[in-house]
Amino acid sequence: MSSNNINDESDQDTFEFKDKDNQAETEVEAEVETEVVVEIPAHESGNERAPLAASYKNWFLEYASYVILDRAVPSIDDGLKPVQRRIMHSLKELDDGRYNKVANVVGHSMRYHPHGDSSIYSAMVGMGQRNLLIDTQGNWGNTLTGDGAAAARYIEARLSPFAREVVFNPKTTNWQSSYDGRNREPLNLPVKFPLLLAEGCEGIAVGLACKFLPHNFNEILHASIAYLRDEPFELYPDFETGGVMDVSNYNDGLRGGRILVRSIFETRSKYQVAITEIPFGTTTSSLIDSILLANTKGKVKIKKVEDNTAEKAEILVTLPIGADTAATIDALYVFSDCQSSISPNACVIENDQPIFIGVSEILRRCTDATRELLKLELEIKLGELEEKWHFDSLERIFIEERIYHRIEECETWESVIEEIHIGLDPFKSQLKRDVTDDDVARLTEIRIKRISKYNSFKATETIKNTEKEIRATKRDLKNLTGFTIDYLEGLMEKFGKGRERKTRIESFETIKATEVALPTEKLYVNREDGFIGTNLKKDEFIGECTQLDDIICFCSDGTFRVSRVADKVYMGQDILHVAVWKKGDEETIYDLVYRDGARGDSFVKRFMISGVTRDKIYNLTKGNKSSKVHYFRANPDGSTRPIIVRLTPTCSARIKEFEFDLGELTVKGRGSNGNRITKHAIKVVRALFDTEMKRR
Repeated sequence: MSSNNINDESDQDTFEFKDKDNQAETEVEAEVETEVVVEIPAHESGNERAPLAASYKNWFLEYASYVILDRAVPSIDDGLKPVQRRIMHSLKELDDGRYNKVANVVGHSMRYHPHGDSSIYSAMVGMGQRNLLIDTQGNWGNTLTGDGAAAARYIEARLSPFAREVVFNPKTTNWQSSYDGRNREPLNLPVKFPLLLAEGCEGIAVGLACKFLPHNFNEILHASIAYLRDEPFELYPDFETGGVMDVSNYNDGLRGGRILVRSIFETRSKYQVAITEIPFGTTTSSLIDSILLANTKGKVKIKKVEDNTAEKAEILVTLPIGADTAATIDALYVFSDCQSSISPNACVIENDQPIFIGVSEILRRCTDATRELLKLELEIKLGELEEKWHFDSLERIFIEERIYHRIEECETWESVIEEIHIGLDPFKSQLKRDVTDDDVARLTEIRIKRISKYNSFKATETIKNTEKEIRATKRDLKNLTGFTIDYLEGLMEKFGKGRERKTRIESFETIKATEVALPTEKLYVNREDGFIGTNLKKDEFIGECTQLDDIICFCSDGTFRVSRVADKVYMGQDILHVAVWKKGDEETIYDLVYRDGARGDSFVKRFMISGVTRDKIYNLTKGNKSSKVHYFRANPDGSTRPIIVRLTPTCSARIKEFEFDLGELTVKGRGSNGNRITKHAIKVVRALFDTEMKRR
């Protein structure tokens, strides 16, 4: 259906969400790997004039796959893009508790990331501004004003306490070689938290894009705990810039979903309002620019705009005297960035494949992954504790039973190992596993000083404490879900303070642009030539209108059309009536008397106009050539009045003039033919009131 159809629900009369999505933090590719060009015979490419066509096709697919997997889309395993993962790995390698120059971190990351310092610096600034993984120092920019961060040589960073606790564990990390084979980097970091949902992410690949909106830290943990307890949960975005949003069409973050975010206004005086929170994806600078542009175009009336933003946003908007504050705020929502529409697109990499899954499913999978990582850590810990218990017990037997005396006469290493094994044989039943040669070798490394100061009581207490830890670890493994819940609650207690929800959730009513647009345009008509517009200032002035109004025109041949206000629009020859037309107008009743064809009968009808398509010509007569309108009247209040019909003097009718009451007619649609009023030629038709006034 044409976008001009006014009957359509999605017509431009109704304000539609504006897609002002925040731009992606894209990586700038500084190097392009050299491809080996191999000529392929023409018969293999299928095109004698393009013998390399097949190669180009393969190269493009390989490049598209590379960008999707290695640059633009985050992994579901740790929620990070490759550049972010490499930055975190570099920060961990440099971590000594002190701040590092960002330039140093960028240079260190280039050992793993092949795309140059610009992409690394941009990605690191974005991570630092989100204030979750990186502890920053210096001027890292201002997300409210849009000010950029200082150069990499001036600002510093280190891992946040949250990142140290949640992101790293070398014992559970899978490793791979770096792009040049000189170093080792993590395949994925063992993140024990749904990091992707907290950080948010945006990326544009070849033929594919992803956009995750940031969610509230504490709400993510609450949702993970609810999932582990088999309880229902809901997750909605939360933005550092605050504002208020409508999530009724969020669609779990999948394609096709959309949220609407609005600024928050505070009334400071009768003619002054303040914007204290701004929509996600905008800055105070871009917001002010959009307000000034709307004012320049006449869509809102603003006297002055001041930016007092410091730690918090504050934009003072001063209105002219007599302005309606509520109407102006509605107009700002429609015509400026005070209201923005954001379309998420949840796409992640899983098993080297891009998949589209909702936010709820991502949380479930990340929570399951957290539980499995905790299980793996507990299993590693249990193995280490059991190994510690084994050696501590072995050491106690070796020292207390003075088995070390057996090796005093040994002359070879093999005899030393054999004698210790013989000395331990009576006690091996006390141990939980077999004694290996490596165990015996470790016993030989015990220093004489330690043997001489060996405290049997203390050693026994140490073994008992290890046994206690082993039992506790086994309990945690047995109740893994409860252990995971305790872990997540601990994260909330440690790091959740100060991370309360900033963006309020409400339901919005759709604001129609035509209802808040200001009548800043003057409409003119050239009836004879059939033009209307705002630039026809030498012609007849009709009245004021808005830039979004529709204009309806009726012509003497019985046709009409509806068109949008413009500088100059052709509407038809010999215009009878021009007016602003509103969709769904059920109050205005039109009276019409017309002649059908050149010599046909005359008809009369009353009708309404409900829905039309812009710029389409509609016929109010039967459509015969040379039809003519004798009488036309628009009644905005629906009332009507009688008419006087005067026939031509030469017609054969005995009565040459008669009165007709239009109020007796039934109001029908515009397509009705009407009732026959006379078969004789009509000279003129006038309203009864007009005729009486002329006689006076």
